[in-house]
Amino acid sequence: MDERKATVLRAVVESFIDTAQPVGSRVVSDLAGLDVSAATIRNDMASLEADGYLAQPHTSAGRIPTDAGYRYFVDSLGPGHLNDTEARQITAFFRHAQGQIEQRLADTSRLLSQLTAYAAVVVGPAYDTTTVRSAQLVDLGSGRLILVVVTSSGSIERSMIELQSGEQVEPQHLAAASAAINEAFVGAPLEGVPAVKNTGDPEVDNLIATTLGSLAPSSSHSSDLYVGGAANMAGQFDAVSTVKSVLAVLEEQLLVVGLLGDLVERGLSVAIGSETGVAPLSECAVVVAPYKVDGEPVGSIGVLGPTRMDYPKALAAVHVVSSRLGESLGEAHED
Repeated sequence: MDERKATVLRAVVESFIDTAQPVGSRVVSDLAGLDVSAATIRNDMASLEADGYLAQPHTSAGRIPTDAGYRYFVDSLGPGHLNDTEARQITAFFRHAQGQIEQRLADTSRLLSQLTAYAAVVVGPAYDTTTVRSAQLVDLGSGRLILVVVTSSGSIERSMIELQSGEQVEPQHLAAASAAINEAFVGAPLEGVPAVKNTGDPEVDNLIATTLGSLAPSSSHSSDLYVGGAANMAGQFDAVSTVKSVLAVLEEQLLVVGLLGDLVERGLSVAIGSETGVAPLSECAVVVAPYKVDGEPVGSIGVLGPTRMDYPKALAAVHVVSSRLGESLGEAHED
């Protein structure tokens, strides 16, 4: 595509994203700043239509972008930027983020929906890929212990252990048992209970056995899904049936988790229309990115909106929030 046609296409896409109205040659001329006649612009628009980048919904109307037009526009975008207010909002959010990982992910989905005015989705860490970062046995007194496990995704798992007859534990036995458990657990999958080597000290080995006997293997299940701003979809589409179809998809946890995971595996940051592979989302676009803890992808984050979404804004927001979320989770399990 030559530079002038690319400029015309970009003007059509940007105008349609802003107004949701078919775009005529006069609007393109004003936006593109091209020193050519209106007839030349009309010819370029007709050529772009013939090539599949634009469509004409009515004979008397202007043009609107097709999925291919949006794809060309997205592929030609440079790095997007958030304004100062949005950047400060993200900084303040993660500075004060606290609580369990589930609450953080739910709050993050709401933050992303507020930044973009689209529906936001956050996929929690997959349990079958989560490993143990550290394990510590803590004496609560009165014959009760708690095993605190910090995972590679930044989550904290706690298990209560009740000792027989409320027996007390000697500090040196507790420390030795905790060290042996930590050595066996670190790097092991969260699912299952790792075997711990005998220490040779009956008191310590008995404490380890009691602890392991109190643990139930984590059940295998899919990643958790957190959706923020689903109500934003109501104002994004003219047809009520489309809104209902999109909302129905957002309620299908396995479908959404699979969709985001598939896009990340395919190396896509944006899926437009049929690229999502989900029929009810044929009028939607998805912007997605993985979030990483210590350099390892543990989950994904994205926004779902109409194909005429503000791609530069959505891409910038998803990029920054995914990066800050990973950093926040990494800092959480270092505390």
